[in-house]
Amino acid sequence: MIRLRFAAWIFFGCLAVSALAQNGAGMPEEITALRAAAKIRGNSAEQIMLAGMYSQGQGVPKDDVQAAYWYRKAAEEGDATAQFDMGVLYSAGQGVPKDVAQAAVWYRKAAEQGNVDAQFNLATLYDTGGQGLPPDAVQAASWYRKAAEQGMVAAQFNLGVFYNEGRGVAKDEVQAAIWWGKAAAQGNADAELNLGELYDQGRGVAKDEVQAANWYRKAAEQGLHAAQFNLGLLYAQGLGVPKDMVEAYVWLTVSATVLPKGTDPDANPQTDFSQVRDTIGMQLTAEQRASAKARAQAWLAAHPPAARRAQ
Repeated sequence: MIRLRFAAWIFFGCLAVSALAQNGAGMPEEITALRAAAKIRGNSAEQIMLAGMYSQGQGVPKDDVQAAYWYRKAAEEGDATAQFDMGVLYSAGQGVPKDVAQAAVWYRKAAEQGNVDAQFNLATLYDTGGQGLPPDAVQAASWYRKAAEQGMVAAQFNLGVFYNEGRGVAKDEVQAAIWWGKAAAQGNADAELNLGELYDQGRGVAKDEVQAANWYRKAAEQGLHAAQFNLGLLYAQGLGVPKDMVEAYVWLTVSATVLPKGTDPDANPQTDFSQVRDTIGMQLTAEQRASAKARAQAWLAAHPPAARRAQ
């Protein structure tokens, strides 16, 4: 089973905050001087500082409308960061009316200047569509690629999804493996699991159960239930790892404990993790089962839910 968890994330920008505010300053005369400088054409840095202060309510009363006004000034000067921030504001309806089409306009301006977050957000908007913006998988794939080529892990993962599904690009499992490999190399748990699946099945890569086990283990250690389950099955069968029914029982116990039956939308509905665990457990002695359960509980204690990769 390929886990196609689509990472359609919107990066709400870290709106700039003035050094005056950061230093606890922001006396009336300083704010007046900053506002005067911001009014001068070409002073985008001061415009962004002032916008950030209004956005955060630091040194001035919080005012989203004023923040949007000054971000727009800087954006119209061609500042890519401010253009991205205008996209964020229109996406959220913060200080301006919510308008997906306008968000796309500003994201595109920043994206064309190489702003990687804008490239990703623009791709996401094209993928999902919205108010005044029809979905366009070809555009989404194009912008995901630009962000992926700059090393953004979420874009690399999503581009792998597009290639695996043939969305906006020709279906190509080799390319899916390449892009998931890049995301997995940066520690993306879903990409690790998907790459493990490809090696397990010999899709897009040569079948290699050792590699499958390696990637399942990485995802399992990050808390992905499907990876924990798959790793347990490999141990039970001795595929890619030495056959070890106790180790299999440990991972199946972890997956079944963390994931109650019927709570994983990605799981095969016919698969009951605890039932498979219990079937393996019948092949162990009582002492082996007790030892494996203790090891599973120790793993869970060392990986509390807050510390695991969010599901």
